[in-house]
Amino acid sequence: MKILVLNAGSSSQKSCLYDLEQDLKSALPDTPPEPIWEATVDWTHHAGSVEIKVKTYQGEVLQQEIATTSRPEIIAHMLETLWSGETAVIDSPAEIDMVGHRVVHGGEEYRQSAIINPEVKEAIARLAIFAPVHNPANLEGIEAAEKVFGDTPQVAVFDTAFHAHLAPAAYTYAIPSKYAEQGIRRYGFHGTSHQYCCDRAAKILNRKVEDLRLITCHLGNGCSLAAIRNGQSIDTTMGFTPLEGLVMGSRSGSIDAGILIYLLRQPDMDVDKLEHLLNRESGLLGVSGISADLRPIIQAIADGNQQAQLAFDVYVHSLRSHIGAMLASLGGLDALVFTAGVGENSPDIRAATCAGFEFLGLKLDLDKNNQKAIDCDISTPDSAVRILVIHTQEDWQIARECWNLK
Repeated sequence: MKILVLNAGSSSQKSCLYDLEQDLKSALPDTPPEPIWEATVDWTHHAGSVEIKVKTYQGEVLQQEIATTSRPEIIAHMLETLWSGETAVIDSPAEIDMVGHRVVHGGEEYRQSAIINPEVKEAIARLAIFAPVHNPANLEGIEAAEKVFGDTPQVAVFDTAFHAHLAPAAYTYAIPSKYAEQGIRRYGFHGTSHQYCCDRAAKILNRKVEDLRLITCHLGNGCSLAAIRNGQSIDTTMGFTPLEGLVMGSRSGSIDAGILIYLLRQPDMDVDKLEHLLNRESGLLGVSGISADLRPIIQAIADGNQQAQLAFDVYVHSLRSHIGAMLASLGGLDALVFTAGVGENSPDIRAATCAGFEFLGLKLDLDKNNQKAIDCDISTPDSAVRILVIHTQEDWQIARECWNLK
């Protein structure tokens, strides 16, 4: 069974093809297989042009710069590399059995993945009011795939679905209820990553997922936590939008709403400028004045830059504070999981974060932490809480969702 995954974002399009040889009645492997084809589109490469990179399991590599910014045209061209040219891994589009799409916002109605039909497409378009950057891009990917693959089943895997089990106390904002009736509530995001890490943590620990209390820390350019009990998200940090919660690369995370009122009253400020400030100019970038990327900030700290040190400290303080809130929701903890770009690759962040929870009996093995630690336990043998580093594989989780709906 060949499952194509399209992960369409606002600034990039990531795609891959899995060739699963399992009998249709058998279980998928515990360890994610390598895709036989992978492609990335960088929509922000240069003004008026787009960069495409393709690689295959056979080692073939293609890199092109194309003078157009038409998303449907570029996606169609990218997909053609599946069956034509040096990167071909299939003979025709007819060999694709299912196409899975990451869709950021599924609202209240989509509590699990769904086979795409006109009703689902209409909902994705309607919910774009809550995710104006992402849902339209997700829908473009769906429609481009329809043109290429015709009636091949397509599946929408919603980022919000994993958090659909939040209790009213966790998802309700303390504002007049008439606004809640308009859909203003906590939805949570990064659900595909949190779901994958939950299942993978159970495998690594050789425990049943239903028996575990987990805090999964998705730390990339965007950051969020999930408190997971019985395999379900019961609390999370992102809310109505991905702007709430942790300090992130260029997003502010949670701040006093009065600041927004104050800023909007300034003569040089409007809603669009404020949105850009909070999403693109804040977080690590805003405090450090250097970068939204943690790596140059850590280098600047080594060079004695005090603003870089402050940015690091603010980031860690936010992370610890929100982990504390997740602990209260869970009533205890079996494992703390680090994932995504920063979570997987920054021993400094892991060490600084764990240092705040030694009172729980959580003990980090510094030698293991400083190694390239992926899909492993980096706590000491006598630690009361396991500390895991897991390489998140959202594309494989999307493929799994497709398999389950076959």
